[in-house]
Formats: sequence, structure tokens, C-alpha cells
Amino acid sequence: MEVENLRKGNEYMYKAVVFDFDGLILDTESVHTTIYQEMFQSYNLEFPFEEWIQNIGTQSDFSIYDLLEKEIEQIDRAQLKKVNQEKLQTRLNTLKVRPGVESYLREAQAMNLKVGLASSSNYNWVSDHLDRLGLIHYFECIKTSDDVAEVKPNPELYLLAAKELGVEPQVCIAFEDSANGSLAAKRAGLTCVIVPNETTIHLTFPEVEYRLDSMADCSLGDLIGRLTTNSGANIGWENEY
Repeated sequence: MEVENLRKGNEYMYKAVVFDFDGLILDTESVHTTIYQEMFQSYNLEFPFEEWIQNIGTQSDFSIYDLLEKEIEQIDRAQLKKVNQEKLQTRLNTLKVRPGVESYLREAQAMNLKVGLASSSNYNWVSDHLDRLGLIHYFECIKTSDDVAEVKPNPELYLLAAKELGVEPQVCIAFEDSANGSLAAKRAGLTCVIVPNETTIHLTFPEVEYRLDSMADCSLGDLIGRLTTNSGANIGWENEY
């Protein structure tokens, strides 16, 4: 759909887009999952995937090492964490942005949409990766766990992002990959588009406005056109929620 056709009068229906980070821009979540799967496999144990996946996109007292200790009487937790951190750093150093993400960021700028980020991770984690990826200049505001008392699924991160961008939540589109993240966006009143990764594809999501396999499947303009006209609910999906 042509960008000009998305205008209401002289303005777009949507004023801003707000992106999650982990799993949405950079699929750190699947890297973490693989590393922890390898750890459990080294003890010939089945990885507790269902328990793990429910904690993606938020922060809690949950610890994958606590689950391992239920199966193994004595583990060297410090050594395991050291090894896993080294694996994580090595793999993340070569990890690329998910397909279509930068195209959406460029298109948002071309459409004069405000661009924000809302993440349950801390600022240093997010900003360091955005710097490495050459993406940080796209974002007018970055809200992280450093800014709030409670992270997702609490809506505070999205409410703060919308406030700093100077727009109402109802004219923002949130891009999320996790159930906790999409619940936060919906609670804040944003239109939510979910783009699950290879790990979060297994989650059950709250009701959202759109679901994509990948941002590479359609342009931001096309997506906004579909959201604006309510033509359909999914691209590349069979109406599964």
C-alpha cells in the first residue's frame, strides 16, 4: 500500500512505533535457550523448555540453575555460569539483526513516525548491542528495566515510551516477540504486532492485532495499511493464537 494512502487528512493514523529488543530486534533469546539446552544435555537431562519459555520477556526469581540443581545434587554454579557467559558472548558477537527490522526502522523515519524501544533488559545491555549493530541512532527514546519498578508484563515501560515520544499509547504500534511483552503492550493500550522467533513461536499469546512470521514478509507501510483497514489478522499464519 502506498504511504500516501495511509494518511487521515494530512496525518497518519499512527504516530509512533515502539520496538522490543531481545528476541525481536536481536534474537538473544534463542541463543540463551540453546546454551541452556546444551548445559542440560551435558548431564543427560531433558531441558525444562515449558518452564523456561514462560519467563522470556520478563524478570523474576526464576533460575535455570535452580532447576538443574533439582536434578543434580551438586553443581559448580559459578563455573557453569562462566562457561555459559563465554558461549553467550562468542555467539552474540556474530549474531545479526532479525530480517526486516532495519527496513522497518528506515521506513518509520521516512514516514516521520516517532521510534522508541521498550525492553525488560537493562540499558547497557540494549545500548551496547544497538551500538554494535549500528542501529541506536534510529531510536528517539529507549526505556529499559533501569527506568521502571516493574518490567513486562507490567505496562509501565510502554507507557513511559509513549510519554517520552509525546504521543498517546493508542496511536503507537508495539512490535513484540514474547507473551509477556505483548501483554504489556496491550495493557498499555498500544496496537500490538507479534513477530515470534524460533523459541517464542511455541508460546500462547494474548489477543493482538497482527502476527507476522517476519518483518521481511511485508513493508511497514503495508502492515499499517492492513491495521488501518482491519483487512486480515495475520501474514504467514493460520489464525493461531
